[in-house]
Parts: sequence; structure tokens; C-alpha cells
Amino acid sequence: MPEYKDIPDIELIAEIARFKSRALEELYDRYSPIVYTVAKKIAPDDKAAEEVVVDVFSLVWQKAGEIDFTKNCVYTWLITLTRNRAIDLLKRSRSPEATLDYYDAEYIDTFIMPHISHEIDNYDLKHIEKNKKRIENALDKLTDAQKYVIHLAYYEGYNINEISDKLGIPIETVRTKVYTALNTLNENFEAEL
Repeated sequence: MPEYKDIPDIELIAEIARFKSRALEELYDRYSPIVYTVAKKIAPDDKAAEEVVVDVFSLVWQKAGEIDFTKNCVYTWLITLTRNRAIDLLKRSRSPEATLDYYDAEYIDTFIMPHISHEIDNYDLKHIEKNKKRIENALDKLTDAQKYVIHLAYYEGYNINEISDKLGIPIETVRTKVYTALNTLNENFEAEL
């Protein structure tokens, strides 16, 4: 695998799109720890988190050639894919009667595959690791209520209506709380420079 060790993520994805299995192994080595960490925070148990990791890298193998990574950040795309798959699994665990076939291509393309704006900053794993402390400090400065609504939306996959029902407060109040929490998080992050 030394031939892939030092190449940028975007080139690695291009190699995966050409079905170079060693490139997938390198991507797995780079990202599986963070993919597992995100999956574990969301999935209902460790076994489900492991299933998410397998599914994520399987989807990378299948879909790498379909995504324009000159306009999509590999890191952001992988984390979003992980979150989407883990949230899907979590929601299915809440509603065992769900009958949608996870392996249906249309379902995957609509609900699991990331649909990310091309205007999002293109960060790589090294940049994220370098800013980890800034991110943690920005999160720590949020109020408990702000942390909770972000947790409900991001880690538990609740939409605005579901959060409103769960908290017993009006939808517009929830919308304002989420908007305020995200703006405060961004301001806290920028202040950490």
C-alpha cells in the first residue's frame, strides 16, 4: 500500500473509482477510526456501529465514480454518509415495522448518499485534527439547551417537528433554538482563532 500512503484524498477516491482495492484499504486506514467514532455516537449499539462502518466503505466502493470530488470534500462527504447511515439504522431500531429495503438503489441515493453544497469548505483529515481543540472549545461554550437541540438533530436524527413533539414546545421555538445554537457555535468557533 505504500503507493497510496501519501496521496491526497481526492486522488485516492479517483483510484477507488477505478476499483483499486488497495486505495480503498488506504482510505479505510485513514478514516475508519473517525467513521467508527461518529457511528458509535449515533447507532443504537456497538454491533450496529460496526455495521455502519462496513456499509459506509461498501458504498464508497460502489459510488466513488459517481461523485464529483473536485466539488465535494472527501472528509465531509464520508462523515455525512456515516451520519446518514447511522441515523437510518437508529430510526429503524425505533420503528421495527419499517419495511423499506435499505439496499434499494433509489432509497440509498435519496436518503443515505450525501447531498452537500459545493460551497462548503474543502477540509481534509489533517485540517480537522489541527482544529479539533477549537471545535471542542466552541461546543463547550454552548448552553446545555443549545447542546441538547443540536444533539437531538444531529445525533438522534430528529427533525424540527419531532423535536417540537419531544420537548413539547412550538415548532417555531425549536427552529429558533436550533438556528441560534448553530450561529452561536459558529461564532464560538471563529472566536477561537
